[in-house]
Amino acid sequence: MGQPHGIGIVGLGVISRAYLDVLASHPDARIVAVADLDAARAEAVAAETGARALTVEQLLADPEVETVLNLTIPAAHAEIALGAISHGKDVFGEKPLAATLAEARTVMDAAASAGRQVGSAPDTVLGTGTQTARAAVDAGLIGRPTSALATFVSPGHELWHPAPDFYYRNGGGPLLDMGPYYVSSLVQILGPVVSVIGAASRTRDTRIIASGPRAGEEIPVEVATHVTGVLEHRDGALSTLTVSFDGVRTAAHPIEIHGEAGTILVPDPNIFDGDVRLLRVGETEWTTLEPSAGYVEGSRGAGLLDFAAGDRRASGEIAYHALEIMEGVLRAAESGCRVQIASAPERPTPVPLTHDWR
Repeated sequence: MGQPHGIGIVGLGVISRAYLDVLASHPDARIVAVADLDAARAEAVAAETGARALTVEQLLADPEVETVLNLTIPAAHAEIALGAISHGKDVFGEKPLAATLAEARTVMDAAASAGRQVGSAPDTVLGTGTQTARAAVDAGLIGRPTSALATFVSPGHELWHPAPDFYYRNGGGPLLDMGPYYVSSLVQILGPVVSVIGAASRTRDTRIIASGPRAGEEIPVEVATHVTGVLEHRDGALSTLTVSFDGVRTAAHPIEIHGEAGTILVPDPNIFDGDVRLLRVGETEWTTLEPSAGYVEGSRGAGLLDFAAGDRRASGEIAYHALEIMEGVLRAAESGCRVQIASAPERPTPVPLTHDWR
């Protein structure tokens, strides 16, 4: 058995907790170094995990680090990824792959030139929810897929996040923040997208932080806060995507997949599991499908472990495609024209039902 894969983590904010909990106890991974703009936070995590607290530059250059886990804000994703690649590291980052498609292209090109690998969240779509739905569609349970509806509505992250500024800057907004879960799930189930149309709006130019030490502070809004797009998949299905920070909540199912012979209800793609339900033509009651594929009781970090093991189902290519789709929807909303999607990755290999991924 080989040595545990050496992981270096850059960025130790809210999302890092889930990764730390999974990686700290996994026999095939070892957190060897951590870095954060808040040195005290890095020292605390280092003491907890047995890793070394380093500066970002020290971590990127450290010979024990094989893969850099990039948990910084979207505006820093490309900078950290490029730094990791330049030091001969693979990189796995939080979503989106980069703040802009141009930055993402630079990252992917640099990795290809250096012979390095890029992976990216969301890895939630590798859980039993999306993967069981994919298996059901692939098995023909709804016949030929014709359309999908994907819906996310909330009043905005400023209600719970103590520092939500980046959600309302370029690289944020409901589409680039929450959209990756829904777009990645749709691509997993229905395949790549060839064109998009879209519309977008912003209801107000400022938001008020509701919790934490900055409660009551006003922050600017630079991005669209309600976006609707129609995605044309290569195999002909049409997906309608709505993501919003301008509502309260929705009674709509997170994702519905419609086919000529039935409908599949897909659980929230921001979690790993959840019930997958099927209704076929002529039936009157929904059937809950037993999990048949995916990482059982998954948690963030599953995609990184999958990546480190060489499977790379949460790949940079899929993340790039998702970002091109999302940026294309925003371009279409601005121009009023259909936007063609140039990237055309193959669907990742499905995840077999896996109980012992931890």
